[in-house]
Amino acid sequence: MDRKFYAVIVAAGSGLRLGSSVPKQFLDLDGKPVLRRTMEQFLAAVPDVRLVVVLPRDWEDYWKQQCIESNFNVPQVLSRGGLTRFHSVQAALAKVPDGAVVAVHDGVRPLVSPALIRRMLEMMEERHALIPVTPVADTLKVLRKEGEELLPVEGRILDRSEVYAAQTPQMFRSEDLKAAYTQPYDLSFTDDASVAASYGIPLSFVEGERYNLKITTVQDLEVARKLVDL
Repeated sequence: MDRKFYAVIVAAGSGLRLGSSVPKQFLDLDGKPVLRRTMEQFLAAVPDVRLVVVLPRDWEDYWKQQCIESNFNVPQVLSRGGLTRFHSVQAALAKVPDGAVVAVHDGVRPLVSPALIRRMLEMMEERHALIPVTPVADTLKVLRKEGEELLPVEGRILDRSEVYAAQTPQMFRSEDLKAAYTQPYDLSFTDDASVAASYGIPLSFVEGERYNLKITTVQDLEVARKLVDL
């Protein structure tokens, strides 16, 4: 591919749901911070990838010191997290040139395989956007909440065979995604694919990976630790 490859690693969250004083992206995962493991998967896939790492304002110096102390001398451009994920990605894209392929990936998805990253990058030769998805295995119920009660929504049935869960990395032609992020923020923008779709960018999909999990809870972290040890 003629286009350079950039990866925006979004690690600007506080991780409060884990109950830790340290954001989840910096927690230990078998001897390395979660964020480092995530970055290393991209480096293993494409050694000359350009990394843009989005961090919380108050943790930039902490991460720099961590890299120095562990001799993690990987070229990376730091970008400051914004009010929402949308604003964080929007700011990071200012550091990505037009004419590239850009992957936007959650910093707390450290188990994405280099094989998936390479496969997606190859597929981007003929696509504007590529989103990894996995089929939903559970039976789905449409419910509404009234106080503490969960009540069924009559007449609403979801066909599980047509429902997929979106993952990251989500890949785009950089000029397309940068243009999409000029739109005003909307609550419907839950990931980069939704921003791109709102702007009219055609989306393509590829089967993702079951174990490309996003570490959100203590249980997720424990599962990730067991998978890394396999």
